[in-house]
Amino acid sequence: MNAPLWVVAPVLVLVALAARADVRTRRIPNHLTFPALVIALASHAAIGGRDGFAGAITGMAIAGGVLIPGWLMGWMGAGDVKLMAAAGAWLGMPGAVLAVLAALVAGGVASLGIALRRGVLRQALQGAAVIAAWGVSRTSPPPVTTGIRFPFALAVVAGVTFALIVRV
Repeated sequence: MNAPLWVVAPVLVLVALAARADVRTRRIPNHLTFPALVIALASHAAIGGRDGFAGAITGMAIAGGVLIPGWLMGWMGAGDVKLMAAAGAWLGMPGAVLAVLAALVAGGVASLGIALRRGVLRQALQGAAVIAAWGVSRTSPPPVTTGIRFPFALAVVAGVTFALIVRV
């Protein structure tokens, strides 16, 4: 891992606690994400100065911003967005980009596994195709999903861990 311990330890604790809460209650509490975000920004500012703060703000905006459309469409909760934003602030750039992309891949793989297990894989794949077509053409209303939910914080754990391991 290339990230310093002062980043690795808090971000891993953050995502682990959030995943625990998400699995148990299907909610990620604000009292976890908000302080983590503030501490990340303050830490990066204190240690890295203006550049550190700018990297943390950019990481927060990109990591959280990528998930906002999913929240607006009702495909994920606001806690997932806030968790990813806080993790992005800790990771800075380019770690935040890597983490959010890896989390989306992990979430997609988990979704496929859950859909297969619940016998709705065909419906899920058709829905994904309709979503992709709608995203490109915007000619029809957003599609209805299978309604199956899972704790996305687990995917965030995978994404953050991946980013910490492969970050150069």
